[in-house]
Amino acid sequence: MTRRRRPTLDDVAVAVGVSRATVSNAYNRPDQLSARLRDEVLRVAAELGYAGPDPTARSLATSRTGAIAVLLDTSLSTAFSDPALSLTLDALARVVDPRGHALLLLPGGAQGGPPAERVLAAQADIAVAYSLADGVPALDSVRTRGLPLVVIDQPLVPGAARIGCQDRLGAALAARHLRELGHRRFGIFAAHSHVRPGGGALTAAEAAGAAFRDTRERLVGYLGELESCDVVLHEAAGLSAESALEGAFALLGASPRPSAVLCMSDQLALAVLAAARQLEIAVPGELSVTGFDDSPPASWSSPPLTTVRQDLAAKGRIAGELVLSLLDGGAVATSVTSSEVPVSLVVRDSTGPA
Repeated sequence: MTRRRRPTLDDVAVAVGVSRATVSNAYNRPDQLSARLRDEVLRVAAELGYAGPDPTARSLATSRTGAIAVLLDTSLSTAFSDPALSLTLDALARVVDPRGHALLLLPGGAQGGPPAERVLAAQADIAVAYSLADGVPALDSVRTRGLPLVVIDQPLVPGAARIGCQDRLGAALAARHLRELGHRRFGIFAAHSHVRPGGGALTAAEAAGAAFRDTRERLVGYLGELESCDVVLHEAAGLSAESALEGAFALLGASPRPSAVLCMSDQLALAVLAAARQLEIAVPGELSVTGFDDSPPASWSSPPLTTVRQDLAAKGRIAGELVLSLLDGGAVATSVTSSEVPVSLVVRDSTGPA
């Protein structure tokens, strides 16, 4: 048997009676053709079995892959259990997709962030670092390759475009709210930040040395409002829901137990609410809880969660705009762009008087 020859762009051009460039424009520059002509080209192409320009050949011709490498700190299963990440990346994808760009997700490994060699081998035109620890080897690989870089949240990288949120201010708003309710015994619950492998209780000095900028910034915001208060700090042992719940039980088992817990994410706060239910601790009657992000589960948790709102969709949208500007060689390509979305406190039923 002989293999049937695949139809080519030239075959479509001959069948329609147009130039090769016209068929190419039907796929790559549809605005250059009338809607009627483009429909005719695509109809004939479908009849011939022509699926469109070969992506590999296009990549060779343009020196572009069309891919955006997204560097994550966690496994994909852990990452997509976090609604904040999902909302941010969805907004980013919505901006870049119409321009023909796709997201290439590189999950994190033991070093925090994707393995350096994976970044070196990734076929991508630009990198987006999503909430990585300071100094991860993956960023050295981005620098070695000379890829443009957009950072979402952290770390601060000289010369990279960045979009984050007002971490310190948001933390201060939550702590001030609880102080004004009369609370004086506080727990601060942080995500796993590589301070110690197994998580657990932290001193303020240890937490201030965390590898993640948001942990450090939010800690400063909390503590700035909690002078003369009793404060217990706790770090989750990992980034999974199970690790968060385990840490929540440990924090609520402190003696004396905090009357209020400030959580550095909604996911951590939801774990505290779950632990409180199992321990039969009334929220907010015996315990007040705040989160950070205002991800969708915060509004339908039981009770609904008081939290610090940041516009996650705006953050993703701005990141996408920065990506496109860098790929187009725009102004941001030659200057450092760093901005932060505003934050606000959303008061719901998980906080009450001490």
